[in-house]
Parts: sequence; structure tokens; C-alpha cells
Amino acid sequence: MTTPADARTPSAADLRRWRRYLADERAEAAVYRDLAQRRSGEEREILLALAEAERRHEQHWLDLLGDQVGRPLRGDLRTRLLGWLARRFGSVFVLALAQRAEARSPYAADADATPQMAADEQVHEEVVRALAARGRQRLSGTFRAAVFGANDGLVSNLALVLGVSASGVATHVVLLTGISGLLAGALSMGAGEYVSVRSQRELLDASTPNPATRSALPQLDVDGNELALVYRARGMSPEEAATHAAEVLGAQRPYTAPIPVAAAPISASIAAEEAEDEHEAIGNAWGAAISSFCFFASGALIPILPYLFGLGGLTAVIVSALVVGVALLGTGAVVGLLSGASPLKRALRQLAIGYGAAAATYLLGLLFGTTIG
Repeated sequence: MTTPADARTPSAADLRRWRRYLADERAEAAVYRDLAQRRSGEEREILLALAEAERRHEQHWLDLLGDQVGRPLRGDLRTRLLGWLARRFGSVFVLALAQRAEARSPYAADADATPQMAADEQVHEEVVRALAARGRQRLSGTFRAAVFGANDGLVSNLALVLGVSASGVATHVVLLTGISGLLAGALSMGAGEYVSVRSQRELLDASTPNPATRSALPQLDVDGNELALVYRARGMSPEEAATHAAEVLGAQRPYTAPIPVAAAPISASIAAEEAEDEHEAIGNAWGAAISSFCFFASGALIPILPYLFGLGGLTAVIVSALVVGVALLGTGAVVGLLSGASPLKRALRQLAIGYGAAAATYLLGLLFGTTIG
């Protein structure tokens, strides 16, 4: 493998950079191997293939360094953290972080890395993105309801508690208001999630092809059958629908020949499988409702913790805002990972939204308290 570095004597800065790349490649390969240990089948093969690609990159830097490899370095902190998470959890969150790590590859701007290596890193990003997307699909509606339920509980009850507290009412009134907001919001979220998921599943049920229809195939009029209309209604062009109907019915044989019931519309079975996958992605209505209730309640509990422990006044407001801020950063980071975006940006955005809502109600409470007084 020949690069511009072969024609010159590497500087001390070059050697340091190459050693750093070498350490990072080794660490990234270890992450993929650790993830592969928690997978099976195709996903395991893909992850091991990624680890092998990182080994090729590692060999490139070993060839450049020659006898100046020096003492082995550790990978950067971010990659080592990925490895630690992969060994203990091996979840979609690790893949989402790995996807972002691949996107930050410096090889495209480094003359000592080959164009093939830069292209590899771009492709690796897409491979990991696809694996992470599989994991996100496996996260059911119940998990989604949990994350967003907790976040809603945090924001809504913090805003409620701070607004009431700013009006100058007694601490026990603030606590009672917070508990009432917790229960009311949790019940509302649970009921809303149940209705939402149940409605989606019912819509899918109504759209899923009826498997009993295949029993009518042997009796269809081959010269004027309406099977093609089924495929046209599913989005095929008239020509495609007619061709597919002919294939299904075996129109090339005489009409008197019996048509096996097994010759059911292929697209019907595929549609049924897709509908089943969509059902799994949406989740169970009761599971989503209970999860939403519990996580909203757990999120809404955090703003009233200072009041439960006897704090009051401005001290309780500050402590409540701080603990909720930490929780908002956590839920925002999780949402960022699930959406494939920057966890830090989503965390800060979530914090800004939560604090913005709380500040608005706090100012309203101050104004309301002044007016009453």
C-alpha cells in the first residue's frame, strides 16, 4: 500500500498522529467484536466484517510506522466508552454512538490515509446506521411511550409546581398541586396512549389482507376475474396487476385444470408479514398505556421531591429546577440517540424547552401572586 508518506521522512507530529490512528482503529475493532458477541446470525457476521475492515486500517498504520510503532496507546475516550458500553449492554444506543463516531473520521482530510480508507469509513457509517435502524425498529411503542412519558412528566409538573410556588401559597398547597398534577397527567397520558396505540392497531387490522380470500381462487373466472383489481387497489399499474393475477392463477394452463389453493397471492402473505412487523413496532396498547402512566408519574415526581423532603420557598424552587434539569438532559440524550441525532444537542434542546416552560409559568405565578396580594 503506497501513500505520499512513503516518499518522505515522517516528522514527530506524523508519528504521533499515526499512533493515535492505530490506537483508535484497534479500539473500534474491539467495539465491533464486543457487539458481535451479543448478536447472532447476519448481524454478527456484519459486525465481525466491520472489525476485519478496521484491522486492515490498523495494518496500514503499522506499515507506515514500521519499527517506530512505540508503546501501544489507548484509543480516545469516546471509543473506549463505546467499548465499555458494548461489553455491558450491546444495545442500539452503542450502535447509534458508533454511527456518529464513523461519521467523524478524519481520513478524508488526511493525505497519509488512502482514499480507500476514507471511503471505507463512509460506508461503515451507513452499515452501522442500518444496524442501528434495525435496533430502533425493535424498540416497541412501549419504550417510546416510556421515554416521552417521563419527559412530559418532568416538564409539565415542573412548570406547574414552579408556577404555583411563585404565587406565594403555602408549601403544602404546592405539594398538593404537584401530586394532583402527577396523577391527572399520568392518567391522561396512559389513557391517551392506550387509545392511540389501540386505534393504530385497529387501522392495521382493517388494512391487512383477509387470508380467507385465497379459498375463492379456484372458483374465479379466469377470463374475467377481478383478482387484478385487488392488485390495482394495492398500487400496481393495470398491466402489472394483470400480469401478476395471471401468474397467481396459472392462466397459462387450461381453465379446466384445477388451481391449487396454495397459489394464494404472494403479495397478500408479504402484506400480512409487514402488518405483523408494524404491529410489533407500534406495541401493545395496555403495555404502552401502563408504561406511559408509570414513566409520566416517575418524571412528574421529580419536581416535587424537594417539597416531599420538607423544603420550601426559593430553596425548593432552585433544587427542583436543578434535579429536573439533570433528568431533562438524560431524556434529551436518549431521544437524540433514538433519532440518530446528536445526543448533546438534543439534551440541551430538551433542557431549554423544559426551563423555558417553567420560566413562563413561574413569571405568571409571580404576576398572579402580586395581583392577588
